[in-house]
Amino acid sequence: MNSPLSPRTAVSLFLIVVLAWGVNWSVTKQLVQFVPPLWTAAIRSWIALTGLFVILGLSNNLVIPERRDIPVVLSVALLHMTLFSTLVAAGLRFLPASKGIVLGYTTPLWVALAAPLLGKDTLTTPKVAGALLGLAGLAVILNPASIDWTNVNVLLGAGMVILAAICWAANIIYIRAHRWIASPLQLLIWQVLVATIVLSIAATITDGLPHVEWSWKPVQLFLYSGLIGTALAYWAMSMVNKSISALTTSLGTTATPLVGIASAAILLGEPIDISLAIAAALIVAGIGLATLGDRLLRDQAIARG
Repeated sequence: MNSPLSPRTAVSLFLIVVLAWGVNWSVTKQLVQFVPPLWTAAIRSWIALTGLFVILGLSNNLVIPERRDIPVVLSVALLHMTLFSTLVAAGLRFLPASKGIVLGYTTPLWVALAAPLLGKDTLTTPKVAGALLGLAGLAVILNPASIDWTNVNVLLGAGMVILAAICWAANIIYIRAHRWIASPLQLLIWQVLVATIVLSIAATITDGLPHVEWSWKPVQLFLYSGLIGTALAYWAMSMVNKSISALTTSLGTTATPLVGIASAAILLGEPIDISLAIAAALIVAGIGLATLGDRLLRDQAIARG
């Protein structure tokens, strides 16, 4: 299980990741109608922790992290698995899942803008052009014709999802600079464990013990979100990253918001209006331009020596 996958298996797993993450936004939108956002993230995290313990145990990837890997464990656990997950869940109480996922997947744009400012990367023309395209898409989806500016809750929801994307971007920038001792796959369960503990404590302090009217629907939603949308997707992405280039995965994940929009239309009956379509197209195009254009420039520079 630790050797690189065959191309067919890697592509199949990558498709599972894109589908799992895309649909998970519609699932989360439904879950926050049953359970407060912090408990939504916490319960999902407990289920994911159980699933990952089984998966990593069977693949002999359960290890004790070394001290030098603890910062990256905390970074992923707190910035992505705790803050990103909670802010998204909270924002989706007030936003349609389709618009939430488009705002949430502006993360690569924040990385492209912030990394050079922090001295972690070079600001190239493709990155600037891609970021401008993405910001134009952000302006389209946030315009008053698309989002009700008179509704404070809607604005708060949009702000929380954008803040979630920025937290994820900060995590990505840190991960790129980290010198890994154990593999990302081996550290995954420790990241989820830390996030689960933090989320559970925060949820208990904020909301008390959860009072849920359990039925088959929330049970099925939590099982999907915890086992498929989180545990399986994280494991599959860790496997894919060893077998597919970073460029391919970066470009491929731009399909996730498109899957999210389609699943929200099918599962939740959310309309796909013109603002949403234009914004999604601009943001996906911006991410693609920033990623692919920058890689082409780097390849040309290497070829020139």
